[in-house]
Amino acid sequence: MKLKYLLPVLLCLLLPLCALADVTPNPVVSRKAPAYALGSQSSASAGNDMYYNTFWKGKAPEDWLAYDLSAVEEAHRAQVAVVWYSPSTFDQVGNYAYRSGAPTSYTIELNSAPGGECPAEGWEEAVRVEGSTLGSRVHVLDMTGYHWIRLRVTEVDGKADSTCQVNLDVHDISGGMSDSWLFLGDSITAGGMGNAYGTGYATYISRLRPAYFPVAINGGLGGLTSRDGKNHIDAWLADFPGQFVGIAYGTNDAWGNQMGTKRFRENMAYMIEAVLKSGKTPVVPTIPWAKEPGVGKHEGSYNQVIEELYAAYPEVIPGPDFYSLFEQHPEYLSTDGVHPNNTGYEEMRRVWAVEMAERVYGE
Repeated sequence: MKLKYLLPVLLCLLLPLCALADVTPNPVVSRKAPAYALGSQSSASAGNDMYYNTFWKGKAPEDWLAYDLSAVEEAHRAQVAVVWYSPSTFDQVGNYAYRSGAPTSYTIELNSAPGGECPAEGWEEAVRVEGSTLGSRVHVLDMTGYHWIRLRVTEVDGKADSTCQVNLDVHDISGGMSDSWLFLGDSITAGGMGNAYGTGYATYISRLRPAYFPVAINGGLGGLTSRDGKNHIDAWLADFPGQFVGIAYGTNDAWGNQMGTKRFRENMAYMIEAVLKSGKTPVVPTIPWAKEPGVGKHEGSYNQVIEELYAAYPEVIPGPDFYSLFEQHPEYLSTDGVHPNNTGYEEMRRVWAVEMAERVYGE
């Protein structure tokens, strides 16, 4: 079984089609830039330091977080991707969704004032969002001629008087926005692909390929099946201007064989095709091995479907072989025999980065 799952991976390493050597770095240009905030409950610099377990905290509807990017070369702050992360779940979908300080209504504003002192006037609205349901979001902006950027939060968690918790990064996308990832999946993805606990995927990538620090959105939601992914992927793709989309469903489908492999194949094929039609690149890992018999009894046939999808859609980049990883290291699983423990989640992020460094970023 393990050999079968490894064959697509080995083929991907051999075929040039699978290696996207033209991925352009999208470095974070806001890291440690002078940061200012109005009425913040924590330091403004917590929003753009290297630690994603610290957050700028601001209260709606008045507070804001601003960065002085005047020291960044103009060519590297003209075309940017602005991404904010919060501890909230990716979307308000499923039985385990929750909000925890996510901006739901906000503006992103620009200012051409010279650097050095945060301007009180002259701010121009570049983005306005009302009633967002997402826990992290990316916006592409043209900052030509501007030195400052500001996030003003007017509603948090659907309320006008609440406190947000965000990290705010500004990436240089002057060469295109190819170094950007959305990891869709169930609770295993939700627990494994966040950047606030342990070492995040982007940090691991930067250690392996120092020129890169990708946008990395955790799109995992607890309890979801491939049917949920199919029902929502079009809306999620419309909100994600990046390039790579991980599609990591199957554990809940296989649990008790509730979805059936025929429907699982249809749902996965729909999502792969949706990603391809949007001009993005699908990345599909195997379903993690589980001790729990309700999953383990059926997941072999579901992973067989994933192998067939690799063959049917050569554009798909095989993701990590999580079946083999957890089968070889059952100590990475928690007591329920399905979800990884903290060590397992950390290893998931590391393996994602190690394997994508080879299959996507190249040397």
